[in-house]
Amino acid sequence: MPLTSALTSDPASGPPSDPAIGKGAPQHAGPPEADDPAALKVVPVRHPWRWAAIAVTAVLIAQFVHGLVTNPAWEWGVFAQFFTAETVLKAVWTTLQLTVYGTALGFALGIVLAFMRLSASPFLRWVAFGYIWAFRSIPLIVQLLFWFNLAYLYKRLDFGIPFGPGFFSFDTMGLVGAMDAAVLGLALHQAAYAAEIVRGGVLAVDGGQLEAAAALGIPKLRQLRRIVLPQAMRSILPNATNEVISLFKGTSIVSVMAIGELFYQVQVIYGRNGRVVPLLMVATAWYILLTTVLSVLQHYVERHFSKGATR
Repeated sequence: MPLTSALTSDPASGPPSDPAIGKGAPQHAGPPEADDPAALKVVPVRHPWRWAAIAVTAVLIAQFVHGLVTNPAWEWGVFAQFFTAETVLKAVWTTLQLTVYGTALGFALGIVLAFMRLSASPFLRWVAFGYIWAFRSIPLIVQLLFWFNLAYLYKRLDFGIPFGPGFFSFDTMGLVGAMDAAVLGLALHQAAYAAEIVRGGVLAVDGGQLEAAAALGIPKLRQLRRIVLPQAMRSILPNATNEVISLFKGTSIVSVMAIGELFYQVQVIYGRNGRVVPLLMVATAWYILLTTVLSVLQHYVERHFSKGATR
């Protein structure tokens, strides 16, 4: 039997079944603009409330900036005098040292704790969980004061057989100074939060990739270094940067130990001259400046680790 098109009329069956075609009606029954998209009139969507919100926000920002410039109570001359003062610059350097040491030691210990929590050993998992639970529960200022008063808690440290005789010992009176206690407290506190950040980033990596790497015979350490961590960094970096910025601003709490960091030094200066507001603005400006630098560094590091990402 020969094959014919469905539109070919069969003499035995009569004319085509479509009544419009059979009566010679036009095939396009709509307005002429439907055939030409360029002839359609495009009406933009109106957003009156959006423009109202923009106007209100712009007015508020303008008023705030005008107040900063014209209000003499801000004492911008005093601000300019102390912004680059030698004592303030030394305090900024101390703040940076506390941040760098606390971040480096905290994340180093946090990585260890994160993999302890991911371990197949229940003992290691519970030890890591207990550490994280304890150091996230105790306020940072309490931890700092404990380390600062270590000599009061333990007057002597013995090294030897556990629960047995000691081979040598030394006094703890001069063991932990104010700066050491601050770095130790900040690092141990930071490690608890860093562990959860790293653990969350590792868990975000698809487990099928590790199975494929194991099937190819790639060693465990190389799997971690070349497969897991580069992908986990995409999830780790935003949260880790937030923690570093929080630690940078949180170093002001070590002022309870009379360490000459930025906030403590500003308090000392305005305690002498009574210029509270401009000195507080000096500290605020330095915190904003250094936080901005950290945010820029975060952008470039994230861009490096986002190579090959789909979004």
